[in-house]
Amino acid sequence: FHFFLLCIANGLEEKLGQAEKTELDAHFENLMSRADCTKNWTEKIYRQTEVLLQPNPSARIEEFLYEKLDRKAPNRITNAELLGQHMEDAAKEFDLGTPYGNTLMKVGECEKRLGAAEREFLQTSAISFLTPLRNFLEGDWRTISAEHELRVAQTEFDRQAEVTRLLLEGISSTHVNHLRCLHEFVEAQASYYKQCHLHMQDLQKELARLPNAFTLNSTQSMATVGSEAEGISSPVDTDTLKIEEVQAPATGTRKAKVLYDYDAADSSELSLLADELITVYTVPGMDSDWLIGERGNQKGKVPVTYLELLS
Repeated sequence: FHFFLLCIANGLEEKLGQAEKTELDAHFENLMSRADCTKNWTEKIYRQTEVLLQPNPSARIEEFLYEKLDRKAPNRITNAELLGQHMEDAAKEFDLGTPYGNTLMKVGECEKRLGAAEREFLQTSAISFLTPLRNFLEGDWRTISAEHELRVAQTEFDRQAEVTRLLLEGISSTHVNHLRCLHEFVEAQASYYKQCHLHMQDLQKELARLPNAFTLNSTQSMATVGSEAEGISSPVDTDTLKIEEVQAPATGTRKAKVLYDYDAADSSELSLLADELITVYTVPGMDSDWLIGERGNQKGKVPVTYLELLS
């Protein structure tokens, strides 16, 4: 009798060993392969995004420990905010009445705004992009792995396989969810760089209105040349200057390349387009921050800081 049972057991084992995988098994393996691929790339994207948002390894370890201890990490001031604070402190010590001190204060304020925008970008990215990726790696993927091991071990195969299959079928929705998070990450990054661009444009305009010592000599020398050429010695009040009556001197004009776009504030000024070439000159007594610019039959005052004077 025992020999008979042994023969039956051996026959059953042989049949099981020779059985081919069903179409359902092939579909399961395909889903498992896709899930494994998703897990590997999600890990790489997650790690590299962490490096992008926090390049300092020590700071990342500190944030990891705070998270594991379920404690809130202290708010860290960004490098741009720290630089802006140093510039503001230096400006106050150098005297805000000087061109250098005043400019330091303006740049420092802009750097602090850039730093605040960076901090907002980091927080938004961590919540909308990193957290969903981590939840997948620490939640769904661990469940998938555990269920797969149970299936391989043939332990409660029917129940475990069904749970695993449902999770695997959800990989497509996981991709959709990650795609949405990726869009939010790109939106946050675009918003951050847009804020940076606007802050820098505002800073350029503010600096254009400040006196610049490094342009004073060149404009004064042009004024001297123009005065000698025209034989004019009396100063001109630029506030009451009639642009249409201004004539270019016989000598002393120069070519200048426009560095940035500029919109004229009134009819006495000339609007500029970046990279265009214009003719510039000055009149005696004119504010050193401005020149007369000509482009064809158009003429008007232009800010010196928007120009690169050519030899």
